[in-house]
Amino acid sequence: MSWRGILTIVLLAGALLSGWALWLQRDRGETGRPIGERPDYVLHDFQIVTLDENGREAFTLTAPRLQRDPTVKTMDIATPVFNIPPRQGSQASAWEVRSQSGWVSAKGEELRLRGQVQARSTNADGKPIKVATEELNVFPNDRRATSDAKVTVTQPGLILNGRGLQ
Repeated sequence: MSWRGILTIVLLAGALLSGWALWLQRDRGETGRPIGERPDYVLHDFQIVTLDENGREAFTLTAPRLQRDPTVKTMDIATPVFNIPPRQGSQASAWEVRSQSGWVSAKGEELRLRGQVQARSTNADGKPIKVATEELNVFPNDRRATSDAKVTVTQPGLILNGRGLQ
């Protein structure tokens, strides 16, 4: 075999190895997770004002991070702070509700707060009210909250401990 034949075989083998190496290094995208599981948007350091069906403020949300699931249209929130205004004509102040994590339903009719939930307000007499629990479900359109966990309600002259809240 001549030197040209050997050189041709060596060059052909080098080309095949280079092509194979490039094929292994190609960009395959994110194969570990289906497209439906990725959020369709993510917000950082934001404030949202949500309105009810009558155009009045249902709640205001401030948080460092929110991501929305495009398939079920729910939102997951890190360390949310909700401000829920009182009923129209009420003398009480707005509720400020904080937690470690939060979840908002697709239509915004339910808020699920988890981890060191603290809710603060004042009643019609101007006395402070504090509710502490590990989980709280808030229904802003109905102006109500529920919990199945241990709850502590604190007012001047009253500390109420129990399991569950309506």
